[in-house]
Amino acid sequence: MNFLRGVMGAQSAGPQPSGAETIQKLCDRVASSTLLDDRRDAVRALKSLSKKYRLEVGSQAMDHLIQVLQTDRSDSEIIGYALDALYNVISNDLEEEEQDDSEEENSQKQVDDLGSQFTEVFIKQSENITLLLTLLEEFDFHVRWPGVKLLTSLLKQQGPQLQQIILVSPMGVSRLMDLLADSREVIRNDGVLLLQQLTKSNAAIQKIVAFENAFERLLDIITEEGNSDGGIVVEDCLLLLQNLLKNNNSNQNFFKEGSYIQRMKPWFEVGDDNCGWSAQKVTNLHLMLQLVRVLVSPTNPPGATSSCQKAMSNCGLLQQLCTILMATGVPADILTETINTVSEVIRGCQMNQDYFASVYAPSNPPRPAIVVLLMSMVNERQPFVLRCAVLYCFQCFLYKNQKGQGEIVSTLLPSTIDATGNSVSAGQLLCGGLFSTDSLSNWCAAVALAHALQENATLKEQLLRVQLATSIGNPPVSLLQQCTNILSQGDKIDRRGSKVQTRVGLLMLLCTWLSSCPIAVTHFLHNPANIPFLTGQIAENLGEEEHLVQGLSALLLGISIYYNDNSLENYSKEKLKQLIEKRIGKENFTEKLGFISKHELYSRAGQKPQPSFSSPDHMMFDHEFTKLVKELEGVITKAIYKSSEEDKKEEEVKKTLEQHDNIVTHYKQVIREQDQQLEELKQQVNSLKSQNEQLQATLTQQVSQIQQHKDQYNLLKVQLGKDTQHNSSHSDTLQMNGIQPEEISKLREEVKEWKNKHDLLQGQLREKDSVIEKLKSSQLEPGTEQSSQANKYGGLEHDNNLQKELETLRTQVQSQSTEISKLHTEKQKLLQQMNMTTVPILGDGAMPAAKNTDLEERLSREIKELKNEVKALSEEKATLKQQLDSSNSTVAILHDEKSKLQQEVAESKKEQDDLLVLLADQDQKIVKLKSTLKELGEPVEDEDDTESGDQGDEDEDEDGEEEEQDE
Repeated sequence: MNFLRGVMGAQSAGPQPSGAETIQKLCDRVASSTLLDDRRDAVRALKSLSKKYRLEVGSQAMDHLIQVLQTDRSDSEIIGYALDALYNVISNDLEEEEQDDSEEENSQKQVDDLGSQFTEVFIKQSENITLLLTLLEEFDFHVRWPGVKLLTSLLKQQGPQLQQIILVSPMGVSRLMDLLADSREVIRNDGVLLLQQLTKSNAAIQKIVAFENAFERLLDIITEEGNSDGGIVVEDCLLLLQNLLKNNNSNQNFFKEGSYIQRMKPWFEVGDDNCGWSAQKVTNLHLMLQLVRVLVSPTNPPGATSSCQKAMSNCGLLQQLCTILMATGVPADILTETINTVSEVIRGCQMNQDYFASVYAPSNPPRPAIVVLLMSMVNERQPFVLRCAVLYCFQCFLYKNQKGQGEIVSTLLPSTIDATGNSVSAGQLLCGGLFSTDSLSNWCAAVALAHALQENATLKEQLLRVQLATSIGNPPVSLLQQCTNILSQGDKIDRRGSKVQTRVGLLMLLCTWLSSCPIAVTHFLHNPANIPFLTGQIAENLGEEEHLVQGLSALLLGISIYYNDNSLENYSKEKLKQLIEKRIGKENFTEKLGFISKHELYSRAGQKPQPSFSSPDHMMFDHEFTKLVKELEGVITKAIYKSSEEDKKEEEVKKTLEQHDNIVTHYKQVIREQDQQLEELKQQVNSLKSQNEQLQATLTQQVSQIQQHKDQYNLLKVQLGKDTQHNSSHSDTLQMNGIQPEEISKLREEVKEWKNKHDLLQGQLREKDSVIEKLKSSQLEPGTEQSSQANKYGGLEHDNNLQKELETLRTQVQSQSTEISKLHTEKQKLLQQMNMTTVPILGDGAMPAAKNTDLEERLSREIKELKNEVKALSEEKATLKQQLDSSNSTVAILHDEKSKLQQEVAESKKEQDDLLVLLADQDQKIVKLKSTLKELGEPVEDEDDTESGDQGDEDEDEDGEEEEQDE
């Protein structure tokens, strides 16, 4: 600011510098200053001057400001000043606010165009937009908020070009979507405005924004702000939702699939007291209703519209709208828009149409909603827009709804009219409107009644039975005759409104009634005054106001010719053609018929189903009637120019077609009968399927029982394996498939062998005991030392033999354990085979229904086989248990014997140790005796020591040694 003061006050004594010179000095300072503070002060000064000197700042300083955005990104303050200055230069909003202060209007128009020119300069370099998107990632309020405002202003000036730049920018749309999640409401709300401008008329960006979770965020904001009671933020969110959904089938489908329609229901919850609605609430609710209409618009694909209609009915949205429709105190524009919304929600959807027919107004007595709406339509005191909305609602209720059409027409038939007159029916209201003195009521009632007959020949014939009492004492007149009477009277009746409107409405009703209904044409021709009236209307040269009446009269006369069945001689096809040729002329007739399609109001009515007219005088054509005119105009023209021979040929063709139709109807009847038979067969198939499911359930139960038996069997085998893990003699009993007789005999032989071995061991023990006894007896005699020593070594040798036998027993146990493992593997293989046999049984449930009987037989056979297998397995299990018990008893006996033998061996070892001690003492005694003998001079042989240690000496040598010791 010191620099700015210096620039502005340097020439205080002399003339003051102009704004352009000051801006130029500031730009130079921004470009040349090395200190950040100086540049910041210069940019601040440019910002303050940018509102008043918009042109000068934009033309001189824009490049410098963009350079600041690129180089000084670390300083948020200078970035914020630069963005504000650019916003002031580019935005036209400031000029609009200060428009009253401008001196010249011509210069103001030029200034208004500055925004678009500066925008073009800014976006000429796409890097500037990328830089701006990057700056929006900064969380600093002084950077992000000016950046949002600047980008919004750029989109307002050059939207399509900027959309393309953002679309190709990496993560460009995603960066902008982050603004909706900002906790600061100012930035969030301006972010909504930015996305409004971004999504205008660009389907690609609309899809990206929708798939960036925009629906969820916007609906959350609307809920937080209070739904319809919220402020302008709710309005902005609703406008953005409309941009995303309107004419975008992909987003509409995403909105429906995401269950967002259900979240719209709380918007339309209104209380009993509807007085004093604020203008913002009316605006919000109006936009909410329009958003519903966007989803069910007739211009959408039929499938998408139908699915949205069903979703609205299922979630209760339609019921909520009908509640608003029947509520009191609702503003007129909201009521009108609600009627239009309900109309499109029920249009062509039978379920919704049936629900709407069941809605009653909270009156005393309760009346159907349709009757209440029709009362508003034929009441000339109601607003014109409301009456048009009610007519549209009635049309949508009858669209593709033959049931509703029949209910409306039935209220006109003599058998269903309420004689007491306590209640007013829809048919009575339509007739009252049709013959009232208000031309708008005549037109609306005629169009509504025409929709009740649309594409329904049966109701056209039934409506011929309707009789009207015109005055007391006069006979009743048919509805058709009364319509033609009013038509012929023309301007004689004093009516309020357009003079042509009533006749146009009645002619449209008659054309719709007579088309595709020869019986109605015959009734129409029975009145001798009808044809002269039509020919007179067509032949006269009237003003432009009567052109529509002439064209519709020509259309009605052409329908009377085309759908004529020649039942009346005076009014056959040929005579009517001759009458046209004599009194009107074929060319004149064709020209008058073309007045309809050439009319401006006709082309407007054909654009969309909803009747929208700027004034009641423009209310001439109905959308569905324009389709009928397109269908019949060319056909009638051809029929007029056809000769009698061509007519005869056409009659023959019609007869053949009728015969063909009869054949077709016959085959249709046959097809219906076949359909009934198919239904019966389907029912039988369903019953068989249920039986099949029951059988499969029983089969699964039996399979589960078998599996339980298998599990029990496996548990027993595991227990058996634990018991016999250390018993080598009976390992063959762990086999899964049962023990064969040969294996049992082998087991018995092995048991016998073990018994024999046991006997041998016992014999050896007896021998050992005898040896021990001999040793004990030899202890008392010193001469028996050598023999006892020999016996000692013999006992040791016997003990070694026992140890060897124990080792062999261990090896046998190990070999038998290996055999047990082999048997386990065989068991697993057998289990796999069992599973392979059960899989095909379970797979049979997917057989076609035609083979159910074979399936039941196979199932019964397989179930019997499985039961037999279970029995066999249970028997084998019992035998295995018996064999296990026997083997366990034998094993226990062997265990006892083995333990006894081990005890005896231990005792014998102890005895041997004692004997060894005695022998050692004897050896010492012998040595002492030898030494004493040597001292005494007795000769002692040296071979005695070696001979006494030899274990393999003969008995003779031992006797000699004993004699020497005795000496």
